[in-house]
Amino acid sequence: MSELTDLHSSISVCEKCGLCRGRTHAVPGEGPESPAIMFIGEGPGFYEDQQARPFVGPAGKFLEELLGVIGLDRSEVYITNVIKCRAPGNRDPLPEEIQACSGWLDRQIQLLKPKLVVTLGRYSMARFFSKQSISKVHGTSKKVDGQMVFAMYHPAAALHQQRLRDTLIEDVKKIPAILAKADQVPEEEHGPEQLSMF
Repeated sequence: MSELTDLHSSISVCEKCGLCRGRTHAVPGEGPESPAIMFIGEGPGFYEDQQARPFVGPAGKFLEELLGVIGLDRSEVYITNVIKCRAPGNRDPLPEEIQACSGWLDRQIQLLKPKLVVTLGRYSMARFFSKQSISKVHGTSKKVDGQMVFAMYHPAAALHQQRLRDTLIEDVKKIPAILAKADQVPEEEHGPEQLSMF
């Protein structure tokens, strides 16, 4: 078994926070072990909790559509969430739940070594773009501790606000150019006023 498979096994039996008591399944994540791109969403929903797979509901279908815009299949990217268990009623994750899961996400990033991390929604965005608003940073990239990160709205947002659908499509179209430049960006972390616009 690979280290990633071992990690997934550990996540599936995690009891670090109270969410473990209400889950059907933990949802570690899925995708290749050496992906160019890693997508990080918020947390599992109803369908994800049932199937132990990320992004398999309506938001997942739209994510697959977005990937298709840039010629990618979901099997080519790694997909996970900030929290690995469904929150009751799909409520927002609590700070202590995010903290309890943070070590799992850290380890996933270390093992996968993606060229690009794409944050989907404000909870994964906040991990890299501290004290920023997603309405301001979506469609921008920066390097944090050597890791290139690109911020997008969560695909579910477009299901509730149709105007964001075009925004997500325009943002995802920037990914190929950012990937191409990922190895050439200086190591320093950019402040919000210096966010790279590719």
